[in-house]
Amino acid sequence: MRQGLTRWVGRGGLVVSLLATAGCATSGEMRERHPDDPWEGFNRKVFAFNDVVDRYALKPVARGYRFITPDPVENGVGNFFSNLGEPRTALNSLLQGNGTNASVATGRFLINSTVGIGGLFDVASRMEVTGREEDFGQTLAVWGVGEGAYLVLPLLGPSTVRDTAGLPADMVTYPTTYVEDDEVRMGLTALRVIDARAGLLDQEELIRGDRYSFIRDTWLQQRRFEVSDGEQGEDPFASEEFDFDDADFDDAFAD
Repeated sequence: MRQGLTRWVGRGGLVVSLLATAGCATSGEMRERHPDDPWEGFNRKVFAFNDVVDRYALKPVARGYRFITPDPVENGVGNFFSNLGEPRTALNSLLQGNGTNASVATGRFLINSTVGIGGLFDVASRMEVTGREEDFGQTLAVWGVGEGAYLVLPLLGPSTVRDTAGLPADMVTYPTTYVEDDEVRMGLTALRVIDARAGLLDQEELIRGDRYSFIRDTWLQQRRFEVSDGEQGEDPFASEEFDFDDADFDDAFAD
């Protein structure tokens, strides 16, 4: 299943990270420094760079992909890449001492890889075999590593010092890393990024006001929700009322 805005961010590979570059608007007014964002000046510059990449490269391609791709095919592609993330969830669940979630992730992978025809169909969810996605950033949190400052990575988007430390392990535990054919591996990575970006074309309309601050605050809230397995705060995207029109901010980019 697609993770949408809940995977905006940085950790776990390029897919979701690029999705955070939905736009950038800054103000000349002085802002009070955010306690979780001591490097805001640097982060805003990286955010602006990511926005240019997204605006002129990734987003147009994602729109074209959505236009020519039938919904069932697009859903199948999303399911395929999501299924490839189950082994990483299983491994991190074990490292966190959560055997139950590791078993669920393993079961989901086996079911969807076989009955679901290589993961194209999320049969496991229909069978109510569901669990929580886990990554190495979450594992480091369980091991007592502090969150650290908020950090915007070039191309990879929102993260924290802790999640950035977990990125290499996340990348090497994703199956496509081991595809020997360079063209196939790069093609799969590109499709993964484009498909995920297309899945967020509608959801990016949730952004309002200063986009940088909105994305930072929402991403941190969502990430802490995930790290605490839902025990800390509420999922910021759980409410159906969390919706508004991004067209109100088009004038921010008129220059």
